[in-house]
Amino acid sequence: MINVVVGSGTLVTFPTLLLFGYPPIVANISNNIGLVGGGLSGSWGYRREIAANKRLLLRLLPLSVLGGLGGAFLLLILPAEAFQAIVPVLIIIGLAMVALAPRVQRAAAAKAGDTAPDARPSRRRALLLLAGIGVLGVYEGYFGAAQGILIVGLMSMVTIESLQRINAIKNVLTTAVNGVAAVTFMLFAWDSINWALVLIIAVGATLGGFLGARVGRKLSPLALRATILVIGTAALIRIVFFG
Repeated sequence: MINVVVGSGTLVTFPTLLLFGYPPIVANISNNIGLVGGGLSGSWGYRREIAANKRLLLRLLPLSVLGGLGGAFLLLILPAEAFQAIVPVLIIIGLAMVALAPRVQRAAAAKAGDTAPDARPSRRRALLLLAGIGVLGVYEGYFGAAQGILIVGLMSMVTIESLQRINAIKNVLTTAVNGVAAVTFMLFAWDSINWALVLIIAVGATLGGFLGARVGRKLSPLALRATILVIGTAALIRIVFFG
């Protein structure tokens, strides 16, 4: 549910797996594969919002997929501490972007002279969005904690799409990255996969995805934004002070 509504479920599942004594790489890879089902069910729940923004999604999806592929290979060759050390900083940036997004969106709409939610961003903002989505794809393929918050924050800052549409796009992008990374891990890191964990996470995530979509689509923009900030802040406190 958290993954679909906000996008930081890994900050719950990953520390929990570590708490039960699973090695970080096994926990990370098994968690990644297990969450694919939740992404699919959540994306289905947001299918109307996805259809309304199909063109933008098709522009962003290849960058997420390529980034996720690169990030998955980085996980296989780099120490896990490399990205985990910067996770708190990325969460803070994402929360700040979500909090400041309404003011930035109003300013962008006023400058464009059009307040329509699907107004096209400037070329500079479009390039920033494309680059940011690619970088976040790498991050999610490697570790992925709070990537959903970062995507929502980035898109809120550089586009004037509605928050519900952004959330729908976020669900598809994160699912695509998880799927590509999962295939990569199954091909090159089979011994690091705990299939019992994958099954447990997949069942919970898939059921939670359906329910999360029903809940998330009914939230007002203010409530959705508040939910993101509260859960993101709680996750930040957890990872900073409790490891």
